Amino acid sequence: MIEYRQINNLPYDYIKAKVKEFLDEDLAFDDKTTLGTVEDTSFTTAIIESQSELVFAGKDIIKAIFEDCERVEVLIEDGQKIGSGTIIAKIYGKSQFILSRERVCLNLIQRLSGIATQSHKYAEKAKPYGVRILDTRKTTPGLRMFEKFAVRAGGAYNHRLNLSEGVLIKDNHLSAAGSIDAAVSQIRNLNQNLPIELEVDTIEQIYQGLQAGVDGFLLDNFDRNKTLEAVKIIRSYKNGNDIFIESSGGITYDSLEEYLSTGINAISIGALTHSVKAADLHMEFIEE
Repeated sequence: MIEYRQINNLPYDYIKAKVKEFLDEDLAFDDKTTLGTVEDTSFTTAIIESQSELVFAGKDIIKAIFEDCERVEVLIEDGQKIGSGTIIAKIYGKSQFILSRERVCLNLIQRLSGIATQSHKYAEKAKPYGVRILDTRKTTPGLRMFEKFAVRAGGAYNHRLNLSEGVLIKDNHLSAAGSIDAAVSQIRNLNQNLPIELEVDTIEQIYQGLQAGVDGFLLDNFDRNKTLEAVKIIRSYKNGNDIFIESSGGITYDSLEEYLSTGINAISIGALTHSVKAADLHMEFIEE
């Protein structure tokens, strides 16, 4: 069965390097408004608070962004479901420093918590059926590791991280190679120690893929009845129960249940990352 690497955590040094990139983009060290209105001697306590029910992702991001403050307390764990009005973090330090980093912090953890919340919603619906909800490579350039981490925080699973971590033969590869058999043979001739997954549009391609000895199928835009037919064919083949079957293509939360009882192993959902709504969070200065 095909298993892809899971992004269960992010190296802190990686987070710090990306945070520096984001802060440099925002010119956080030259915040004209803050420098012009707030005294350098001003200190404050800020809280980050949820304004809706959500699944949180971004604990180490908050720590990395505000690590030079006198005190940073993140009160919520990654993957934790919280209600509206929950205090996620308390930060104490120079007002100028906190203000200049507020937007970068909120932008990032709002997006990641939105992904985690969406992923949790799909994953919980699929859990009773033993079907994994997978993300895709339809991620924001520069944010893939963060977004894949958020998917895991929400309880869904990661598909391949990049083009080197898995073989997925799609229609354009087949057009260039000439046939399924030719594409699979060329992959094997490269001695790549990776399982081969084949995207198929037709039942005939499934038969060709089985004969070529692929390790998995991505059923692209199959409806429920066609999916049931495909699963029956694959599972009836020698070692068919070991073959990975993934459904994809326009499957929404509302249509998800149609596929969960078909015998597939996974469903990949691009919407986990490419069109997610940011979670509702804000930062407030408080008196203590």
